[in-house]
Amino acid sequence: MNLRRLLAVAVFMAGILMVQSPLVSVAQDQQQYPPQDQGPPPDQGQGQPPDQGQAPAQDPPGRIARLNYSEGSVSFQPGGEGDWVQAVPNRPLTTGDNLWADQNSRAELHIGSTALRMSSETSVTFLELDDRTTQIKLSQGTIILKVRHLDDEDLFEVDTPNLAFTIQRVGDYRVDVNSAGDQTITTVWRGRGEVTGGGESYVVIAGQQAVFNGTDQLNHDINQLPPNDDFDNWASSRDQREDQSQSVNYISPEMTGAEDLDEYGNWSYAGDYGPVWRPTGVPVGWAPYRFGHWVWVGPWGWTWVEDEPWGFAPFHYGRWAFYGGGWCWVPGPVVVRPVYAPALVAFVGGGPAFGAGVAWFPLAPREVYVPWYRGSRGYVNNVNITNTQVNVTQVTNVYNTTIINNNNTTTVVRPVYTNLRVANAITAVNHETFVNARPVARNLAPVDAKLASAPVTYRAPAQPVRASVIGAGAPARVKPPVAVMNRQVVATRNPSPPRPSFEQRQNTPANVRTETPQEKPHPATLEEQGKPQVSRPEQPIAQPRAAQPEAREPQPRPAQPAAREPQPERQTAPQERPVPRPPAANGYQRGSEPAREPNPQVRPAPPVQNRPEVQQREEQKFNTWQQQRPVSAPRPSAPAPRMEAPRPPHK
Repeated sequence: MNLRRLLAVAVFMAGILMVQSPLVSVAQDQQQYPPQDQGPPPDQGQGQPPDQGQAPAQDPPGRIARLNYSEGSVSFQPGGEGDWVQAVPNRPLTTGDNLWADQNSRAELHIGSTALRMSSETSVTFLELDDRTTQIKLSQGTIILKVRHLDDEDLFEVDTPNLAFTIQRVGDYRVDVNSAGDQTITTVWRGRGEVTGGGESYVVIAGQQAVFNGTDQLNHDINQLPPNDDFDNWASSRDQREDQSQSVNYISPEMTGAEDLDEYGNWSYAGDYGPVWRPTGVPVGWAPYRFGHWVWVGPWGWTWVEDEPWGFAPFHYGRWAFYGGGWCWVPGPVVVRPVYAPALVAFVGGGPAFGAGVAWFPLAPREVYVPWYRGSRGYVNNVNITNTQVNVTQVTNVYNTTIINNNNTTTVVRPVYTNLRVANAITAVNHETFVNARPVARNLAPVDAKLASAPVTYRAPAQPVRASVIGAGAPARVKPPVAVMNRQVVATRNPSPPRPSFEQRQNTPANVRTETPQEKPHPATLEEQGKPQVSRPEQPIAQPRAAQPEAREPQPRPAQPAAREPQPERQTAPQERPVPRPPAANGYQRGSEPAREPNPQVRPAPPVQNRPEVQQREEQKFNTWQQQRPVSAPRPSAPAPRMEAPRPPHK
């Protein structure tokens, strides 16, 4: 009798579960945005089962750095890797990456509107680069910084072997570190910064050059601005070129790569697209995302690197359209900081029916970009609505690519891709070219007509190899001394831990989205144009910052290049400096950062102490500097010759 009752209860519970299971499945599907799945490890070519238990990864940064000019021998080391290669222009740079400008060499980088220029024998590491933080390790050498935009919540810090220099205002700065690593010179033409080191804190204002000697304790002197040298003049001439840019009338100055558009193309108005930019001097048969190569850059994964000297902004922001018989770039809405994307493309084909290669095409205006890496719902929305005219509902429809059960009916949302109708829009290569960072234009595979109606997916059918991470640069002829690379620097915050090497990541799931049963590849044919679009309930997201008139503070310069002149600024006596912040529990000055394991490249700045005798000496030095300030501006210097990056030939 008891056995009968048990069987009856078991049958009753099984029936309840069968009724509830579809509801549970739908609820789970709606909550997973993005789906919590992972791709195979980087060294695995075929799929491992997804790790459904792993929590979603943190959103990738919306900002990136770009090497846009180099002269002489400039070497690059991807974060976590041991190999040094020759630096390749337009390769995105992020947290952990290293650069070395050898003897008689120079380099110029951009992070939005901020320009960073490296002089001879200079070592730079990006300790942290994200939406709010720029933390740079300067082990040796000289950098000049032109900071055009700085929000109140932003942190911009240069860490050297004996101090941390925090930039507090927009302006022009220079930081020098000697070869021994025990002297740092901070020069402020315009702006204001704070030096922290040796248990002390010092404010350096416009018109000052401060020299700091020592390590555990700092001895410092305040000097007048010295005459410009050749490196100063070169940086000033580059700044004047950017200050005259016309492209900032159409795009945000915080769009990395905007500085080269004027010289290599023209702006015009195109129908309902609005202002568009057309490149000049491109060869016959040119198409977007064809003259360059693919690399693997974490945390985004597959990333496009264009060959042309202008080839950064148009391939990481906005969309491409075929209009008026040629390709034009449509930058999208103007926002303060558009969100960077590794490549605004979709992949097509794949599988035995379409060969073993990889094919892709550029997304057109108003088409949704679906990342192949992990990101939150807010990130996916923002990377789209800051780069093209599209609303959140459209993003949700395409992202979910969804099979929706509604009153026992199924509707499949299948977008139509405009550029698939454009001849010569699809680019294809074999698998080896794609994963080994080989030049795409030299290794094109034939594009079969059936690719235009093949399934479209947002994930490349390839896994990275070591060459994908190292990139296309040849082995470097020069690299920094080991002692320079191993130097610790002083910091007011603990940056992210060093990135593991490619080999160390082989057993770690990649930050890759994979297709799920709810996200099947969908054919992009013209017949789908009339199908209804069904959306899920829209959820609140974090909207991007709206455009502001003061996004870029104008920095006019005289018509004739001259020595940088200190701008009028309220003089702040030493006793007016900010009250030092108490050290955090981990020994760093800033305490509102997430808990991280210590980064061996940095050491925390000692807690700032209030010492009356030090303050008295500082006051005397400040008064002496103020009394000795020249009445007239520094004498002008001869401008350096303008040096531009050569145009690479297309082959």
